Amino acid sequence: MITIENELMENIPVLHVVEGNLAEEKLPLVMFQHGFTSAKEHNLHIAYLLAEEGFRVVLPDAVHHGEREKNLSEEKRQYVFWDIVIQSLNELDYIRQHLISRNLVQEDRIGMSGTSMGGILTFGSLTQYPWIKAAVSLMGSPSYFKLANAQIHYLKEEGFSLPISEEEMKRQIEGLQEYDLSLKEEALNGRPLLMWHSTVDKVVPYTLTYDFYHQIKSHYEGNEENLRFVKDETSGHKVSREAVLELVEWFKTHL
Repeated sequence: MITIENELMENIPVLHVVEGNLAEEKLPLVMFQHGFTSAKEHNLHIAYLLAEEGFRVVLPDAVHHGEREKNLSEEKRQYVFWDIVIQSLNELDYIRQHLISRNLVQEDRIGMSGTSMGGILTFGSLTQYPWIKAAVSLMGSPSYFKLANAQIHYLKEEGFSLPISEEEMKRQIEGLQEYDLSLKEEALNGRPLLMWHSTVDKVVPYTLTYDFYHQIKSHYEGNEENLRFVKDETSGHKVSREAVLELVEWFKTHL
C-alpha cells in the first residue's frame, strides 16, 4: 500500500510518498518540484507511480505556494519568481540532509524532477549538486539568463511597473548565471538527463530547451543513452500521460 504523509522537513512542508512496507528502509529518492502557482499535491499521481517502483518521493511546497502561500498577489508573485526558484534550490539540500539523518536514503541514488518552474529548478539543481544522479525536466528551461530577460521584456510590454530600478534588475538577472545550466554545461558530467517539452508551449519557450539539447549532445558521445529529448506537439503547457510514463521509466533505468 502506498502511503502519503504530510510532513515538515526543516520547516518545509512536503508530501512524503512511499510504499508502506518499505517506509523505514533506505531507498532511492526522487524529489519533485511543482510549477508556478501550483502546489505539492498536484503531482501526487507522479509520486504514486514512482513509489510503486520502490522509490521514496518527496514533494515540497515552494515558498509562496501551497501551505506557504501568504496572500501574495499574482503580480507580486511574478516579480519574485526567481527568488522562489533560488530559495527552492537551496532547500533541496536541506531536505536531502534531513532524510539522510533519518537513515532513509541511498545517498548515491538521488534523482530530481519537476514541472514548469519545477523543471527550471531541475536544470538549476544540476549546476549546484553533484549528488543528483539523474534528472527529468518536464517543460522547464535551463537558460535562466535568457528566460529572465524575456520575462522582464514581457512584463514591460504588458504595462507592469517594475518594483525595483533597472540597475537592480540587471544585477539580479546577472546573478542567475551561476545557476544557468546552458552556461555551465560541464556541470552535467554525463549524468542522465531526460527533457520533455511541447512545441506548442506558450509559457516556457520550447526553443530554449531544444537548442540546449543540441548544445550538450557532444558531452554524451559514447554515452548517448544518458541523454534524451522527448518532443510533444499537442499538449501545450500541460504534462501528458506519456511524459509521466517516460519519467518513471527514466528513473527505473538510471536511478
